[in-house]
Amino acid sequence: MTKRYFHPALWLGFTLMFHAFAASAADTALERIVAVVNDDVVLLSELRGEIVRLTSDVERANAKMPPQDILERQALERLILRKLQLATAESMGLTVDDETLAQALGNIASTNNLTLTELREALQRDGMSFEEFRESLREQILISRLRNREVVNRIQVTKAEVDAYLARGGDRPGGRTDFHLLHMLFETPEGASAAETERARQKAEQALAELRAGADFRALAQQVSDGQQAYQGGDLGWLPAKQVPSLFAAAVATAERGSLVGPLQSASGFHLVLLEDYKGSDRAIVAQTRARHILLRTDELTADEDAQVRLTQLRQRILDGDDFATLARSHSSDKASAINGGELGWVNPGDTVPRFQDEMDALAPGEISRPFKTDFGWHIVQVMERRQYDATDEVLRNQAREAIRDSKADEAMELYLRRLRDEAYVELHLQDELE
Repeated sequence: MTKRYFHPALWLGFTLMFHAFAASAADTALERIVAVVNDDVVLLSELRGEIVRLTSDVERANAKMPPQDILERQALERLILRKLQLATAESMGLTVDDETLAQALGNIASTNNLTLTELREALQRDGMSFEEFRESLREQILISRLRNREVVNRIQVTKAEVDAYLARGGDRPGGRTDFHLLHMLFETPEGASAAETERARQKAEQALAELRAGADFRALAQQVSDGQQAYQGGDLGWLPAKQVPSLFAAAVATAERGSLVGPLQSASGFHLVLLEDYKGSDRAIVAQTRARHILLRTDELTADEDAQVRLTQLRQRILDGDDFATLARSHSSDKASAINGGELGWVNPGDTVPRFQDEMDALAPGEISRPFKTDFGWHIVQVMERRQYDATDEVLRNQAREAIRDSKADEAMELYLRRLRDEAYVELHLQDELE
């Protein structure tokens, strides 16, 4: 159950262990084809690398290691889906430019408290070249763009859906803000017949019976679940309440720790969920600033120096007694705020670009900044007043909207990937040669 499909801060840990098998790369056996995927192939070397990565994921999750054949099958399926997504992105003309890639690399390095040089060295110590890492990152961004284009950006959330979600406590179920969930999926094919749906339901019921009889959820998930996290025992980790799929949200709102939820049916199949743990909640109190500004945009007729000089003159006129609002109406390039005398209303942290936020935060109420530049042009800003505001309701509605979108995206992605897989030509050649 993926979430906002590109997380560069997590990518370093994902890939530092990815090439632990590199020492044996020279073995010609590693170049055997284990699957044909349309016009592409999956090599044994790729499969071994994916198995190493999944094994590391399981170990980090402190989950019981699944049987080798299950690990191999899941690793191969992930590689097949990756190949299909990359090929689809390429056919659509999607690309990742060098500037985007460089920015992502910089973000990864800084998030992990590394310079780019230190990142290169860390990768080399773990058997992966910087070029391999860079190409892997490019593929991840490309897949993220495909998913956003084909799934996420097409999802609509209505006001009625938000109202209904909040009415059942969906955004902060039972006052809880975070949930640790384990999950199993018993998949039904797209357009499943009644018999196929019944078989999936029976599998879910059988798993539920085994769990109630004392079976370990993680071990059973590795064996029977079709979910993407099956290899690590179905562990979804800690999810903020807004990211809990709406299918589960109402059920976990009042469930006790250790409770089983399901089977619950969706378009993907039947779901079983274990509520491992949860955390409480607080009110959302934010420091708001009421401000107004005058913006001068630069162009071929207005250079940076001219805009800075004009704003310096306007600032001095205001300090000498001229009315800020009147000057904003006459001079500001921000027509939306100029009509209101430059007023921006109550601004929350993060509502503006960082430079504007920093300049505004440095001012006392009534104080006017000196001219400064952002991507929008040159500004002067005046802080009118500040307050501590209980934004819980607004935060809840925004979180609810995101949660509904995420839930719909999860479901839509499952269907999209299944459709890619069903429509592809896939020929498996996996042999018992991974020992």
